[in-house]
Amino acid sequence: MAFAIDEYARTAAPVQWADLDLAGAFAVQPLSAGALRCLRYMCDIESYTVCYLRDLLLTPSHNDPEITTFLTMWNYEEYWHGEVLADVLAAHGVPTGDAHMREVRERGGWKSRLDPIKQSLLANLIGEDFVATHMTWGAVNEWSTHAGYASLMRIEQHPVLTELLTRIIKQETRHIAFYNGQARERLSRSSKAQRITRFALDKAWNPVGSGVMPDAEVEFLLSFLMGGPQGRAEARKIDAKIDSLPGLGGLGIVERALDRRSIPA
Repeated sequence: MAFAIDEYARTAAPVQWADLDLAGAFAVQPLSAGALRCLRYMCDIESYTVCYLRDLLLTPSHNDPEITTFLTMWNYEEYWHGEVLADVLAAHGVPTGDAHMREVRERGGWKSRLDPIKQSLLANLIGEDFVATHMTWGAVNEWSTHAGYASLMRIEQHPVLTELLTRIIKQETRHIAFYNGQARERLSRSSKAQRITRFALDKAWNPVGSGVMPDAEVEFLLSFLMGGPQGRAEARKIDAKIDSLPGLGGLGIVERALDRRSIPA
């Protein structure tokens, strides 16, 4: 079934949490230190989405009105995901706010300034087939984000956190539907797009937030959420979804990312 972009544009909205007593719930049953460290990471990356959008609008993806409509609403919803996670952190006394986000965005230095230029040049040289890579990359990252939130719910077993993340996941599911549908369609009609996308994922894909967050934080998040048998099973599920896309069978990029960082299985 085709993704109904007009309906999505009309119904995209901030995730709701005004009905949840975050301060009271977390005062009675605070989250573990490990969960808070993961939420700090997730909050930073959700709030960083606007920077990813900046980079993507310099590529051929900006020529497609359906994609730019989606990206506008995707960025809007992701902004609010960052805001609610910041409120969870604030309820635990973890500082958030503009000063912190400015520090996150400036962390990359000159690399973060030059990378969008390099990506733009390469993407525009590739042309329309780059869009398939963008859509596939987005699908992989959204599948990973969905799995991360689900793992955090399972580990913490906190009723209010579970309710909040369930609401976020509901929105992430629509994001997945768009990226997956676009990736599948574009890969199916171009063998060149399959080759480019396969090469890009094989050589360059890393877990969401890599390059923005310090390596130690990336490794901690993966260990906390994806370590052990259940985490490894989730990684394999994501790899199986990638396998189902035209021309991308057998990559195993998610499990390989865990192995490179010696995340215990």
